[in-house]
Amino acid sequence: MIVIEELTKTFPTPDGNEKTAVDHVSFRIDAGEIYGLLGPNGAGKTTTLRMISGLLKPTSGRVTIDGCDVVADPEAAKRKIGFLTANTGLYLRLTVHEFLHYFATLYGLDADQAQRRIDELSEWLGMREFMRLRCGALSTGQKQRVNIARALIADPPILIMDEPTLGLDVLSNRLILSLIRTQAQAGKAVLLSTHALDEIETMCQRIGLIHNGRLIAEGDLASLRALAGRQRLSDIFLQLTGADEPLLTH
Repeated sequence: MIVIEELTKTFPTPDGNEKTAVDHVSFRIDAGEIYGLLGPNGAGKTTTLRMISGLLKPTSGRVTIDGCDVVADPEAAKRKIGFLTANTGLYLRLTVHEFLHYFATLYGLDADQAQRRIDELSEWLGMREFMRLRCGALSTGQKQRVNIARALIADPPILIMDEPTLGLDVLSNRLILSLIRTQAQAGKAVLLSTHALDEIETMCQRIGLIHNGRLIAEGDLASLRALAGRQRLSDIFLQLTGADEPLLTH
């Protein structure tokens, strides 16, 4: 379970003032749930994800990961999280197997545990054919599969997925979304952030709409449709933000 309470982040500006990037955001994600966080670029999504994952300290507010406070006990919290970011890099000189084995050892898996987990993930993600290739020789879709395997290597109870299907072909896209569903069905709490609105609509039990750093609406798709009086998620977002021109495309 992820619990976010009054999460706020401010940054200093050159003129000596402060800019609020995230403004008292609160929500929770239960075990077995896929929660979609939706908003335009600059809305505060990435800052929120970085605070939840422990990569950025909040100005105020609290994040707990399965009962572990991200600020008070960051190492324990991070061990419970698999975090995939849109710009996660690979160690290009390592083979895929070496890369995943390295991260498995960082999470405390012994050699046998690491190999079993690598075998599972290579099967689930269709990576067997390129496990011995160097990461630098992989295609965009292959690199994304490796990054997802890295996020899953320690079988964490919490998954934070930022643009998990970015740059993938149709078959890889379907594979990754199916894997995310399977992880949620196994009891993991999943936070999904993406600009692919069809993925949000079909994958998520609940959706949070963030705009100008604030969570402006939250609920399942039916409740958001009723609130906005619109059917398409893009139209719902535009209605609730009062935007005159499309910020997101379906």
